Amino acid sequence: MSELFPRKQVAGFVFSLMLTAIALTVYFFDLSFAAGMTVLLVTAFVQAAVQLVVFMHAGETKDKGSIYTNIYYAFAIALVTIFGTLLILIWDM
Repeated sequence: MSELFPRKQVAGFVFSLMLTAIALTVYFFDLSFAAGMTVLLVTAFVQAAVQLVVFMHAGETKDKGSIYTNIYYAFAIALVTIFGTLLILIWDM
């Protein structure tokens, strides 16, 4: 019966709730901008990784290398898009 209980998903859900509570401390404890952004960025990336691995089963197939390569590629494209937009629209270069 214990193999029918989704232990991994429940643990991932609890961990996601803890990460959300940690992110809420930025608001409730009135942290500085730099500390708040650091906490928010770290918790956001960790929570995205938890969602990918636990709930989207990113590493459970035989082609997990290509899945992770696509994730890294999408992340690189997102960074280029964000910094390219900042470069052109805000920094006037």
